[in-house]
Parts: sequence; structure tokens; C-alpha cells
Amino acid sequence: MRLRVAAGGPAALKVVAAAGAAAAPVRLVWGGPLERPLAPLISPWVPALELDSGTVLFSPNAICQFFFLARGEEPTDLTNQWLEWDATELQPAAAAALYTQLVHGKKGLEAVEALGKLLAHIEQNLSRRGTAYLAGDTKSVADVVVWGTLFPVLQDQTSLPSELQALRTWFQSMTLLEVCRKAADSVLTPKALLEFKSYLQKQPPPSLAMERATSNEPEEEEGSEHVLTEEEITAAADAWARGAAVLPKPWQPQKPVLPVEGMRNILITSALPYVNNVPHLGNIIGCVLSADTFARYCRLRNWNTLYVCGTDEYGTATETKAVEEGLTPQEICNKYNAIHADIYRWFNISFDYFGRTTTPYQTMIAQDIFQRLLARGFLLEDTVEQLQCEDCQRFLADRFVEGTCPFCSYEEARGDQCDKCGKLINAVELKNPQCKLCRGVPVVKPTKHLFLDLPKLEEQLEPWLEQSWATGNWTANARYITRSWIRDGLKPRCITRDLKWGTPVPLDGFRDKVFYVWFDAPIGYLSITANYTDQWERWWKNPQQVELYNFMAKDNVPFHSVIFPCSLLGADDNYTLVNHLIATEYLNYEDGKFSKSRGVGVFGDMAKDTGIPADIWRFYLLYLRPEGQDSAFSWSDLMVKNNSELLNNLGNFINRAGMFVCKFFGGTVPNMVLTPEDKRLLARVTLELHQYHQLLEKVRIRDALRCILSISRHGNQYIQVNEPWKRIKGDEKDRQRAGTVTGVAVNMASMLAVMLQPYMPSVSLAIQGQLCIPLDCFILSHDFTCTLPPGHRVGTVSPLFQKLENDQIEALRKRFGGGQPEDLAVEPQAKQSPPASELPPAPATLVAPSDPQLIQELTEEVAKQGNHVRQLKANKAEKTQVDTEVAKLLELKKQLALAEGKTPEVPASKGKRKK
Repeated sequence: MRLRVAAGGPAALKVVAAAGAAAAPVRLVWGGPLERPLAPLISPWVPALELDSGTVLFSPNAICQFFFLARGEEPTDLTNQWLEWDATELQPAAAAALYTQLVHGKKGLEAVEALGKLLAHIEQNLSRRGTAYLAGDTKSVADVVVWGTLFPVLQDQTSLPSELQALRTWFQSMTLLEVCRKAADSVLTPKALLEFKSYLQKQPPPSLAMERATSNEPEEEEGSEHVLTEEEITAAADAWARGAAVLPKPWQPQKPVLPVEGMRNILITSALPYVNNVPHLGNIIGCVLSADTFARYCRLRNWNTLYVCGTDEYGTATETKAVEEGLTPQEICNKYNAIHADIYRWFNISFDYFGRTTTPYQTMIAQDIFQRLLARGFLLEDTVEQLQCEDCQRFLADRFVEGTCPFCSYEEARGDQCDKCGKLINAVELKNPQCKLCRGVPVVKPTKHLFLDLPKLEEQLEPWLEQSWATGNWTANARYITRSWIRDGLKPRCITRDLKWGTPVPLDGFRDKVFYVWFDAPIGYLSITANYTDQWERWWKNPQQVELYNFMAKDNVPFHSVIFPCSLLGADDNYTLVNHLIATEYLNYEDGKFSKSRGVGVFGDMAKDTGIPADIWRFYLLYLRPEGQDSAFSWSDLMVKNNSELLNNLGNFINRAGMFVCKFFGGTVPNMVLTPEDKRLLARVTLELHQYHQLLEKVRIRDALRCILSISRHGNQYIQVNEPWKRIKGDEKDRQRAGTVTGVAVNMASMLAVMLQPYMPSVSLAIQGQLCIPLDCFILSHDFTCTLPPGHRVGTVSPLFQKLENDQIEALRKRFGGGQPEDLAVEPQAKQSPPASELPPAPATLVAPSDPQLIQELTEEVAKQGNHVRQLKANKAEKTQVDTEVAKLLELKKQLALAEGKTPEVPASKGKRKK
């Protein structure tokens, strides 16, 4: 395998050090920053690990973890938490600090100040555990990764203050390691740093708001984030004063939804789930749920939006499943299409149409594209060697063959891939092959097939890709995977198979064959739309008016970015091609993989049986959506996020705001007289709202969710500081203040209901009903306005969320734990990956940690409240006041225990003992 790095780039440091620390058998290739295939990426200094299988890893942390995994070191939960924290919090902050150092000449001490809270987090964890390394007594991948992030900024430990003693000791010990010294000497050379500095000087400064959006850090300290200007405060107050009158009116599209001239017409597809099995949580977040969230956002923006999907039903996997269950392929498709539809209905996926590929329209459109390719000379005929079962009198598709793996000797390898070693296999290479249908021994015979002439189409593909990348929004992994496919030149691609179940090939000599599912399946987007409306061509042959968004997991990328576009370009019929290709990484399950056969993980038909509402599942899956690297579902983390983020943060704020209106003001929003403090809050909330829009417009769905939670944190803090429950009992001025705080808070809750709709539609609808939000106000604006004016009446307010108990979660963890042998590979995320996929699941398994920032904040609040209680007792304050503050302290300790994944301790009784 080859590790390609560009000297000078900070990301190269950690991967070179990790390769040395793990003694990885890797060939180091030094390249310039503009060398392809690195150029299309966001940063030209990103490293790339090219595996022997053809897979390419380009996430620095994933590369580092791969080296350690290959050495046999299994990741622990603690290691995974550090890797996630480094990627989401430390790296963005360190990048910003490095920019100021190199471009503006800031010194190391100033960088330490910029990283203050993050360095304190490392110090706290090292000190608390009393270990020499981050994840235990021995050096792990976490130590190399975090050191590699910090070293370019700090260079040495002398810039670290003496109070960070544990951090200083750890940093020095890491820096003195031979592998780290050699990595620093080879990567951070003076010449390379000058080149990197020159690159940075041409880039815009890192956005602090964007950094916070990827780091989970709530904006509570003005000085640490964005300092509000008077212009921003005034603008926010003016927008608030204009009220609902300036909101755009909600637009209801015609049915069926068709492009409208002069509007933004958004066509959304999610990778068609394969019909032969039940989707698991990874399938759902990778495709349909991500697309649904964006579709709902588009509709709230009054963009004319069509979202289509359906089951992919042709191919070998369907025939195989039919044989297993003793049904016909059509019966299998009917059965599982209904299962899929029920699951997505329960998850509240807002398809405009959910169809299937086994329709006459599929045959008509696929055969038309085929005939156009044939007429334009983009198809080739060739003879290939293939296994034939003489007893069944048929050539055997890959999945109808089983035998001994030629690489690892696993005796139950499939004809396309070995489930033990993960290697891709050509079926004729299997040892001792058997026909899965009759257990006979197949023989190798020649057979003719048709191929898509990708080399001939490449001259059309390349300029189209450059144009789409320049004007559209492609995720970094989608760009890289695409470039890795075309880097060494495309090769002809077989588009026919010797099967019965599929779209027939309309050409003499091939009429006993069907189209290969990966040529045929993406055409399903068109045929499904055609089943929705006979005016489907207004969407699919209208690139001038339509923006196409494709959502998928990363293993589906090349078929949507190379093969399908080449088919449409070659057909030359003014087809709409993808503008925005949105690909996720993989979602894993706890410390392993989803597996239906082994009972591991939550599958779509099981989620509703857990008793956890669909919106909670939606929230958690979107909260840990694997946008930049693999993430993992964790039962403990689900409990923590539900109890801390939803129950104690979001739900607590919305419930309090509504209850104050009901309890103190008879259910009517009171008059509001804004103070400078209130106007600053309006500006803060407006900044979060702007960030929410910016992130969702770039389809950074997970990061935009943090903005919602940050606004509710601002709201809770606003209520806590102003204490309207006390002021309502005071004089006229205090009562007025209580009314203002309550009115502003309930309007924040109203805005959150709209922002929350793409993520938790049922909860959003519940808030709308409780607060009686007018339908005309249920639209997303870029400004925070007063949509519930004085005099507006709210309805009955009740809690939105329920606490998840540890016993309940442990029972669910045990129920879905199964028994997972370590020697079996992951089941695919989105579809049955074909043998040519070249993109097996990434080796890194990253478990979503409890929120380190939240833990740190709660720790600080516990300490602060504890000091407050001690001071009251020392001053002999009234017992009722002391008891109130002690109760607050106990509640904070409870929240901290939950955030750390612990069971809160029940306070011991302090009643008098009997004599």
C-alpha cells in the first residue's frame, strides 16, 4: 500500500507518525500539493492511503487507526472517543490557530490561549486517570492523532503553561518518541512550511462560526466566539420588530409536483434500497433519512421540491433470496417492498413518491437509453470466461456460486467477495466451486456480454465533472472516490448478466440476458418519477431548470458519479445530471457491525418495537450522521443525548417558555419591552439561525442540528439569569421584566419549532399545536422575528420528551447485541456491493462519545454551585435558601453523571438516626 503525503501540511504529520508507530508496511510517496488526485479535495494537503485492494482512505484519523488496526490493536471506547473529539473539536480549532500563527505571525502562547478549553480538557483527563497516555497506560492511536494535531501549533512544550503539568509531560514524552521526531523532521521542513504558508495566505481566514458548528461547543462566552457588533444588534432588533408581516408566505406546490419556471426546482433522490432485506439504521441514515431532512428544509424555504425513492428489485440478490424463501422473485419484491414502505412511513420519511423498479416504465426507459448508447457507438461486445452449471443449464451469476477463497481458503466464499478476508473475487478463481442452486460442480465456459465503453465516454465525463464540482456541492469523499476511479483511466464496464430476473436486453444474440443491476438501477430514479407523473421528462430532461441532489453512502458513489452519468451523457438526450452528490461515511453499531443474520444491531422493522418514538431515532441518527468519517450507534450515548440534549436542554426550554405564558399570564403572550440585554440575545439567536441556513444549504445536516441545540441553551440561560418565576411576584417593573423574558422565550420556542421540523417533524408539529403557531408563520426566515405577538393565545403545554432509564437501555443493548463472530465481514450499508465496487467499508470504527464539551461545562457548573452552597452555609443563610441551592447542585450532579454515561447516585437520607 502507498501513503501519499505533501510535506508541510499538518495532516501529513500524524499519518507519517502513525505509520512509524504501527510499523506499517507502507510505501511513502511524497507529492506536491497540486498533484492529482489530491487537487479536487477541499485541502490539497490532505493525505491519501491507497490500499492494495484499490480502496483509498483520505481521512487522516481513519488512516492512523487503520495502521494500528492492521497491527492487531483493537480500538477501545476511550480511544474512539478521543479520535472523534480530535476530528470534531480539536482539529478545527488547531487549524484556526495555525492560520493565525503562519499568516499573522502570532506566537505559541497566543495559540495556547486560543486552544485554552481544549487543552484544559486534555489536562483534566490525564490528571483524573493518572495515566501516562490518553487512553490508558500504553501509547495508542489516540496519542499519535492528538499529538499530530497539536504539534504544528505548539512545536514544543515550552509554550504550555506550568499549570498544565500533565499535558506538558505527555506532550514532551510524545515529542521525544523516535517515530514522532522523524515524522516532524520529514514533514515540517522549512521549505515545505513556506509553501504551506503561501497556500494559507491565499485562503480566507477560518470561520469561527463554522468551526463551532463542527465542534458541538455552545456559544455561551461572548469573548471566546463572535463578538457582536452594534450593527448586528440593531439589525436583529429591527427584524424582530417587523414581526410576522415580513415572513414569506408558505407556498403549496401543485400535485403532481412539476418544475416551475422562475423558481428554484430541487429534485432529490436517495440511493434505492435493495429489496432483498430489511434496512438497518446505517442504511436509513446514509440514504433516505438524510435526503428527507434536506427535502423538508427545502420545502420550508419555499423551494419547489420533489423527493423520489423506491426499492431496487432486479438482480442476483433477489433471485437468491427467492430461492432461500421458496418464493418467486416477484413475490419476494412484493413482500419486501411493503416492508420497506412501512419502515419509512414509521420514520416519517416524506417521499413525494416511493416506487419500485419492476415496472413497465423501467423497461421502456432503460431500453431506450441502451438503444441510444448502441446507436452512438458507446457499447462493445466481448467474450468472458464464466462458470456454467450444466445441471441447471445456465451460466451462474456471482452470487449463485460458492467455493473456497483463493486468498484465505475460507470455504464459504461467494463468487464476488469473500466474507472472511473481504477480498474481491472473480468467480472463476474460486477453488472447489459449487452451484448454490443444485450443489453441482460448474465448469468454465466462454459467454458473450455487452460493455459500456467508458474510455470513449471519458472525454465527455471529465469536463462535466469539473463543471459540476465548480458549481455544485459534492462531499469531499464523493470527489475523491470519483477521482480515484478515473485517475488511471476508465475501463469498459460490463452491463449484461446471465439472469432471468431483470430488464431484458433488446438485442439479437443477447435476448436471453438482462441488464446488470448497476447499469439498470440508477435508471430507476427516472422510471419511479415516470410512475409518479407522466410528465417525468420535465424533471429528468430539463437540466436548465432543475437541480439534482443524490444522497447515498460512499460505496454507491462511483455508480452515480461515473457509470450513470456516462450512460446519460452517451445517450445524448438532454438528461438532468447530478449537481450535488452527497455521500456519507458508514454508521457502525456499538463496537461492531450491523448483521441481520447474527442479530446484531437495530433494523428498521425493530425500531418501533423498542418503545422509543420515531423522532428520537431521527434525532439521534442525525446527531451522529457520519458526515466526515465513520461514526457508531451507541445505546449509552443515545440515552445521554436524549436525557441531556432533548429532555434537559431543548424540551426543558420549550416547556418552560410555554408554561410561563400559561401559569403567569393566563395563556396569553404578554407585552414586551426589550432591554439591551434582550437585543443582544436576539442578535445571538439570529447568528445561530444564519449559521443553520449556511450549513443546511451545504447539506451539513448534522452540524446544523447543533445550531438548534445551541439556541435552546441560550434560551435556558436567558431564563435562568432573569428568573421570571421570581420577578412575577415583585413590583410593576419586575412583572414587566418577567413578561418580556417570557414573551421573548416563547417566540424563541416558536422559531425552534420551525427549525426542528426537518429533524423531528412530529415534535415540531406538537410544539406548533401547543403554542398555536399560525400556519402563515410556519416558514423558515433568515431573521428571528416576533411571530407570537402580545395577545397571542397559546394552547395546553405539556412535556415533549421522556427520560430514558439505564435499565431500559441495558435491556435493549442486550436484546440487540446478538453474537458476532470476529471473522465475518460487515454487511453493506446501502446495497449489495458489486464485485467491482472497490469500496469496502472503511476499517476505522469510531464510536460517538459523550459530549466532552458538555461534560466539561457541567463539571465547572457543579464546582461553581458547590462553592456557592458552601458560601451560603458559611454565612449561615436561611435554610430554605440553602435547601434550594443544594437541590440545584444535586440536579447538576445528576446531569453530569448522565453526560458521563453513569447512573446518577441517589442522595443518602440524612434523617435523624434512632437511638
